[in-house]
Amino acid sequence: MHLSEYSYILSILRVNLRKPEGQILLSRSKSHFSTNNSKEKLILIIGSKFIFEMSSTKIIVIGGDAAGMSAASKIRRSHENWEITVYEKSPHTSYSACGMPYYIGGLVSSSKELVARSPETFREKYNIEAKPLHEVIQIDPKKQKVLVKDLKSETSFWDNYDKLLIATGASPNKPPLPFIDSKGIFCLSTLQSGINTWEFINKHKPQKAVIVGGGYIGVEMAEALLERGMDVTLIDRNPYIMKTLDSDMSEDICSALTKAGVKLHLDENLTAFESGDDGKVKKVITDKNQFEAGLVILGMGVSPNSGIAKEAGIKLCDTAAIMVDKKMQTSIENIWAAGDCASSYHQLREKHLFVALGTIANKHGLVAGSNMSGEEMKFPGVIGTAITKFQDLEISRTGLTEREAKAFDIPYETATIKSSNFASYYPGSGDIKVKLLVRTESREILGAQILGNKGSAKRIDTIAACIMGKLTAYELAMMDLAYVPPLSNVWDPIQIAARRLI
Repeated sequence: MHLSEYSYILSILRVNLRKPEGQILLSRSKSHFSTNNSKEKLILIIGSKFIFEMSSTKIIVIGGDAAGMSAASKIRRSHENWEITVYEKSPHTSYSACGMPYYIGGLVSSSKELVARSPETFREKYNIEAKPLHEVIQIDPKKQKVLVKDLKSETSFWDNYDKLLIATGASPNKPPLPFIDSKGIFCLSTLQSGINTWEFINKHKPQKAVIVGGGYIGVEMAEALLERGMDVTLIDRNPYIMKTLDSDMSEDICSALTKAGVKLHLDENLTAFESGDDGKVKKVITDKNQFEAGLVILGMGVSPNSGIAKEAGIKLCDTAAIMVDKKMQTSIENIWAAGDCASSYHQLREKHLFVALGTIANKHGLVAGSNMSGEEMKFPGVIGTAITKFQDLEISRTGLTEREAKAFDIPYETATIKSSNFASYYPGSGDIKVKLLVRTESREILGAQILGNKGSAKRIDTIAACIMGKLTAYELAMMDLAYVPPLSNVWDPIQIAARRLI
């Protein structure tokens, strides 16, 4: 066949390639040309640098938020003609779940501002078929197809794939306690859950709120509900909040919450709820107290949505997240996983863990999408860098805490310093507290925690870079960092801490 004939066929050819059957079906109206060969792929070569495969690769993505849409977008940038379908069980795609406390607190005027790209935008601008309110309920790896439930019509159908990405995220932990499904009790996970919380507050105007759990969501929602004028109580089963920090740093956070009017009850276990005749929550009951409540926020952690993968025979790690390699490939061929449902290799702990953070989900998606596109990329792992704030107090951490270093039998030394966030004579300066850990022998930086006023917490990024680069306390202390009085000190606080450990 001549090149001109290939060109003509390209313009009118419909190609269907399904790997389970291993066939290429080619047809042309009123044409003598056809082939049905399970072992061959028709390849058109034009010049020495251009190869066009006359086959249609079908991508299915389960989950339409950070990881899923990052991967889908990467694949589309690499392959304009591949078919990409994203199934998302919630009404929204590509949104900032991390922004929900600030929306509920009134700092963000509309939930629409939290949406980066709608399903319509993905369809019209990127040719990505994003299907909200569609839940994938089964994966058949042998036949390379998924069972999809249309949540509007309550009907189900099978859809085939050549390559599959599982990006199902995580779900809030919700213990099976009496009346836990009462009106006014919310877990924050999807954007819709944030919208539901906001609408409940606006409609019922609760005066008393109880937050269960003193992690990131708990602290951020305490600030949000104070902004809404509520009486706020925070309960945690641990002796201190923010367990990703050491207790000596958590004490300062507890003081800030208490000073702002949050009633803290630590070492208390949630046991039940009470609701009224209208079905709305009335009380939160612990093993020590009872608290009146018109609104309850459950911030009791999250668990990976890996059940559908487990049922398909995909290997999980010991934290129940989907086990993936550095390319985000699962244990089954042609299936990748990314985001909160997937494992991340912790560089310091040297094991795969479940780490649910938006920054990691986006990186997972990029790596998965690149490898699904045929472009090799590896995810190097995580070290647990995270950041939040409560009113004027900024909070951040990276690497290992002192408690974790002890648990892993890692010899370490630590230094904690207090300073000002920038030149103390400059108007508006405030406090900063830095805790730094290093390995005893090598003096390599092992972890850090930072508390302080404006501009304090993002200094953690410099320390994170040092950890990933295996730098020592000396190298951090001598690092050429920027200085100007309105933004820093001549010796940056993190370098002051590093000097103590040289």
